[in-house]
Amino acid sequence: MKKGILYSDGGSRGNPGPASGGAVLLDENKKEIAREGIYCGTQTNNFAEYAGLILGLSLALKNHVTDLEVCLDSDLITQQMNGTYKAKNPNIRPSFEKSKLLCEKFNSVTFSHVPRAKNKVADSIVNEVLDAHA
Repeated sequence: MKKGILYSDGGSRGNPGPASGGAVLLDENKKEIAREGIYCGTQTNNFAEYAGLILGLSLALKNHVTDLEVCLDSDLITQQMNGTYKAKNPNIRPSFEKSKLLCEKFNSVTFSHVPRAKNKVADSIVNEVLDAHA
């Protein structure tokens, strides 16, 4: 069993606008294992949030994490992944479904909403990717 902590984020400059997602994966001692960003083209903020989540879940799987704690500053995505809200929007529904499928590959996954100030590394990755595509 290998525990991990994932911080993911997404953002768009304009909504929709140029968008990207970012993720940073930590081990249970909060040591960084991996980080990555992805450019999404012109998309909504919520689409970008899911892109960061999918990227992070994939990073965790590649690094053989079996039990994952996911920290997001998007309350909407957190609530959707926890099943409190439904993901009805046709633009994000496929990303929600892909995220759920990836979650099935872990022994356990939890989702927590964190303040933006506690998600600075993932947010900085989002901005680095956006700046590189400006």
